[in-house]
Amino acid sequence: MPRLSPQALAAHPPGAHVALPRYNRARLSPAIVHLGLGAFFRAHVALYTEDVLNARGGDWGIVGVSLQRPDQRDRLVPQGGLYTTLERGPGGDRARIVGNLLDVRVAPEEPDGVLSLLAAPGTRIVSLTVTEKGYCHDPATGSLREDHPDILHDLGAPDAPRTAVGFLTAALRRRREAGLRPFTVLCCDNLPRNGALLRELVRDFAALSDPDLAGWIAETVSFPSSMVDRIVPALGEQDLAAAQAATGLADLAPVMHEPFRQWVIEDRFAGGDRPAWDLAGAVFTEDVGPFEHMKLRLLNGAHSALAYLGCLAGHETIVAAVGDPALAAYAQRLWTEIRPMIPPPPGQDLATYTDDLLARFGNPAIHHRTSQIAADGSQKLPQRLLSTVRERLAAKLPIPALALAVAAWARYVGGIDEAGRALEVRDPMAPAFRAALDAAGNDPDVRLSALLGLRSIFGTDLPVHAEFRGAVAAAYKRLLTAGARAAAAADPLS
Repeated sequence: MPRLSPQALAAHPPGAHVALPRYNRARLSPAIVHLGLGAFFRAHVALYTEDVLNARGGDWGIVGVSLQRPDQRDRLVPQGGLYTTLERGPGGDRARIVGNLLDVRVAPEEPDGVLSLLAAPGTRIVSLTVTEKGYCHDPATGSLREDHPDILHDLGAPDAPRTAVGFLTAALRRRREAGLRPFTVLCCDNLPRNGALLRELVRDFAALSDPDLAGWIAETVSFPSSMVDRIVPALGEQDLAAAQAATGLADLAPVMHEPFRQWVIEDRFAGGDRPAWDLAGAVFTEDVGPFEHMKLRLLNGAHSALAYLGCLAGHETIVAAVGDPALAAYAQRLWTEIRPMIPPPPGQDLATYTDDLLARFGNPAIHHRTSQIAADGSQKLPQRLLSTVRERLAAKLPIPALALAVAAWARYVGGIDEAGRALEVRDPMAPAFRAALDAAGNDPDVRLSALLGLRSIFGTDLPVHAEFRGAVAAAYKRLLTAGARAAAAADPLS
């Protein structure tokens, strides 16, 4: 089977059931540089851009940058940047081949080349999906971790940075020195106030070495916040085969995604220069906050809770977890705790939203692994669950379902599921978890207390909050004695 490439696509065009680019790729230029070229970006932002190009043409080409590994470059560059997407729904798959990716760079191999690309006059937007841990910040406070090893490296070697914050700062410095207008920085990660947060991180990083640059960034650089939503599972071998069967071409970099997508963006772009993503269904707004709260807390919060309980119970995917009546009922109870704390976005009914979420989670064609969602919990919990915990405690409201989610995380990071199988705990704080648990010994109460005392996750307030500690301790005990399914099925307030 021929490998997907522009030449192979011309020689072996797939059938009419596969959507192809309808614009002239030769007219594209590297107008968008994306840091963190993973599956989500290629199934979301790149597809919105593809739809705009198909509708009205333009020059909005994309260059992807990997900040760590060459894997994506090695898969995509031989394909001329082309890749397949499969929209997977209960009614079957819909395939398309995407053409707006022009090149992929690997930052550790050519940091100066990446900085030159970012600083080039033609780069108008720099977007990011580097995951929560990629911002080198304290999740509990949102502040830059000035002691982070990679931040220390970037301060000492500003022209060979490792971090997204370091690359953005160095590139903006070059543009300022060249008298160029700054690019717009568009964060697409699941962080509250993600644009404002990133602006503060970049400004604070710049201030450590160049206060004048920090002031210029604060005054002139646009950092619109955005909310992105689409379930994009990790790629499996069967997905490679499905993409090849759909197109008749071997593709080493396809992406799978659900039919649903949503993108809400603050319309704050330098000079108003942006693709007309609204033609593809994106919503431009002055305040993304209500949409962001809704998605982060209801979708992402439930995703994390189901991932930890699901991993403990032996469910490998979210669809399997919500297929378990005990966990599906738990998700509904969790949402009854979260919904009252969220101001609904305009025109949005939150009960309908969570009903739709349960249907999306139960899509049998999407196999989103619980282990994938469970990764990096130290970075996710503060935004997805603990903000709601604080608000309910302040209102003197009970938190049994939220406490069970926190307890399930604590049980999960112990590294053993309830059947005695090893769990791979992928988290930047995994060594801290291990050290805390080893020092705590075998006493469950001491082990839980050691984890809840981690201030970078729980801050200084929750570790000493009696109601919080009591609720989590009770849920943790139920997990240890009854197991995840029984603990999820029980309502301690009934």
